[in-house]
Amino acid sequence: MKNNLTSQIGLAFLRIAPSLMMITHGLPKFQKLISGNFEFGDPIGIGATPSLFLTVIAEFFCPILIIIGIKTRLMAIPPAITMLVAAFIVHAADPFGKKEMALVYLVFFVAIILLGPGKFSVDKR
Repeated sequence: MKNNLTSQIGLAFLRIAPSLMMITHGLPKFQKLISGNFEFGDPIGIGATPSLFLTVIAEFFCPILIIIGIKTRLMAIPPAITMLVAAFIVHAADPFGKKEMALVYLVFFVAIILLGPGKFSVDKR
């Protein structure tokens, strides 16, 4: 990829926009966690509380670090795994339209893993 300004702005946009959108899904789960409500699905058999905790990390904390650009490639792995679980386990029996959102997020986070944060990030400073 060329290291021109347009490409770098594109990488920043790719990193920031989906992460901001993901936070809107993670914030209610984070609020649920801190309020002491641990009711949550258990799609991979580790228990409701650990599932909620891991989902909060993947959908709330990791996107914040991705936006800033701290350990970006590493921080994109948990959201990608969470979206794999959402699409292929949680919504396995659902029609494609129900899985689509998780798959779109999966594509974004895999692209971030492959492309990196770009120069407008803490990683590149």
